[in-house]
Amino acid sequence: MEGISNLAMLFVAAAITNNFILTQFLGICPFLGVSKEVPTAFSMGLATTFVMTTSAVFVWVIESFILVPLGIEFMRYIAFILVISSFVQLTELFVKKVSPPLYKALGIFLPLITTNCAILGLALMISMEGYTFIESTIFGLGAGAGFTLAIVLMAGIRERLEFADVPESLKGAPIALLVAGIMAMAFSGLAM
Repeated sequence: MEGISNLAMLFVAAAITNNFILTQFLGICPFLGVSKEVPTAFSMGLATTFVMTTSAVFVWVIESFILVPLGIEFMRYIAFILVISSFVQLTELFVKKVSPPLYKALGIFLPLITTNCAILGLALMISMEGYTFIESTIFGLGAGAGFTLAIVLMAGIRERLEFADVPESLKGAPIALLVAGIMAMAFSGLAM
């Protein structure tokens, strides 16, 4: 039973208390770029969660069965980027086939998942922390859930701000950055 509670804590930590966007400040570009409408933000969150979870699994396999046994850990970055870009391509093809309007709405941000530092950060953290296969999978799923939570919350707030009486000088990016800062403080406070 202790193992399950540790996995639950790992999930919660990755999703909330160590949220990649709001406490580690990784993945800010799609967070600010795609968080204007909740449906689009949610779809981006799901795509990122899929890439994070599958990348976590394959990164662990590559690290454990190829890089470490062959003593080529210096190839870590190249191997991880290849894994991540492969899953982003699969995700992009799937979204383009299943939902062309969503593909158009996500625009440049969908292929930019490849260069999303949150996903590379996830891969490197799995390696540095020495997570097991199950822990890596849960960590990837939790990080993706946290990414989705943050981007959907931001989109909801930004939708509401469209109808708020915001001073002209704060409209657009300034208010978005202020909201992101307040959200970051709130999520950081949960870690105490």
